[in-house]
Amino acid sequence: MTYEPVFTVTARSVSLLEEIAGLRTKVMSATVQVPWIPRLQRDARVRNTHSSTAIEGNPLTQEQVRELAEGRLVPALADRSRQEVLNYLAGLRHIETHAAKRLLTHRDVRKLHLIAARGVMDQGREGEYRRIQVWVGTHRPPPPERVEELMGGLLQWWNDRAREWSPVISSAVVHHRFEDIHPFGDGNGRVGRLLALWELYRRGFDSLHIFSVDEYFWEDRPRYYEALRAVRERGGDLTGWIEYCAEGVRLTLERVWTRIQRLAAGTGTAKVVLRPRQEQLLALLRDRPGMTPREIRDALGVSKQGALDILNPLLAAGLVNRVGTRKSGRYLLA
Repeated sequence: MTYEPVFTVTARSVSLLEEIAGLRTKVMSATVQVPWIPRLQRDARVRNTHSSTAIEGNPLTQEQVRELAEGRLVPALADRSRQEVLNYLAGLRHIETHAAKRLLTHRDVRKLHLIAARGVMDQGREGEYRRIQVWVGTHRPPPPERVEELMGGLLQWWNDRAREWSPVISSAVVHHRFEDIHPFGDGNGRVGRLLALWELYRRGFDSLHIFSVDEYFWEDRPRYYEALRAVRERGGDLTGWIEYCAEGVRLTLERVWTRIQRLAAGTGTAKVVLRPRQEQLLALLRDRPGMTPREIRDALGVSKQGALDILNPLLAAGLVNRVGTRKSGRYLLA
């Protein structure tokens, strides 16, 4: 069965793609022969792994994921939570290793599922297309006897017609179509996001593997699920979904650019994994140096304790300096 996605390239999509192209050029130009690319790669793996598994309910923090990624044992973790994270890290390494693969097959998709779902399946078998009917909320994916045919149609489009479009668009199409088919008994969310990243890798869009787009999906999970559901409500029209995904790529590139500037200035540290609010604060301090504690609380919409939780790791890492007392001082980028 052939597959042909339905969407319109809107003025908003074009605008986002132009912004993305400009940001990507800056990022790639800044990463030519620099020593901290491995640090950005490790950071992206941690962010993608934490975010994608957290979407599915994994309780581990970014810091715990980082420790597992570095090969350290984290005490008092449930075996399943640990295994989900280790599986996703292995899945990322797999698609990084096979980023240059031009043609993807059923076997490639099943292999990726085998890696990502090993030992954490609630139903179905890892590495095999489902033989049961599943439900995703109120959505009833296609019956099991149609899965291989529908996946064949997606793979045919992906290996051929996808290259007619920007990788930002083709990645979004692959992501949604996979989730709509829901070819496995369990683990489809994680594998779908890995496949979307794989498309960015193999099209050379993220040739250094330093973008963490999954973080965007995790930060507003209700919007992520709503964007997926809205496609069905619009008869399969992917226009809004593509705009949503392009917005996420643009935001991801902006954050990578901020991290590159921090590292280039010599203020980076391998031990700090910035949360979104911390990145937001660093951007604020770049534009508004010398912010007071009250100004920070108001700008971020957090309590006094919440502001301290955001600030203290930045102070300890040497990314932010305080001038004056904790109560009445001002905060500056280091």
